[in-house]
Amino acid sequence: MVSESIRRELHLPQPPEEVWDAIANRESLADWMYPNTFEPIVGHHFNFHVPPNPKVGFEGIVVRCEVLTCEPPKHLEFSWSALNLIGTTVRFLLEPAGEGTLLRFEHAGFDLTQPGVEQAFKGANFGWGKMLEKLATIIADSSTDHS
Repeated sequence: MVSESIRRELHLPQPPEEVWDAIANRESLADWMYPNTFEPIVGHHFNFHVPPNPKVGFEGIVVRCEVLTCEPPKHLEFSWSALNLIGTTVRFLLEPAGEGTLLRFEHAGFDLTQPGVEQAFKGANFGWGKMLEKLATIIADSSTDHS
């Protein structure tokens, strides 16, 4: 099996607790990702509802997930399965970095030998780039709301 991963690092000026709130809260996940049924509890099964995009002929999907690790405010990991993409995991690792946070993101386990997975990998790579940009903006906006 040839397994590929999507990795990103974000340096955020907010402390890990604020970043954690944005990645481990159902409402904030919906703000920068998709509507969901997330709960920060190991073993919790939840879904993301990815809306259709008729412009590109995308009908929308339901992503099925399970919380695998939840260690506030350091480590969140969940499984990610949709259509023919099965057995991948999404991981967020938060490390204090001065006043801010180093967020290490990884979506791992793309088996490019399986039909349709290479296209899913390319789509996920693009999608995570957009969503993580949005995450940084939302965290910045919410920290200015509190100050």
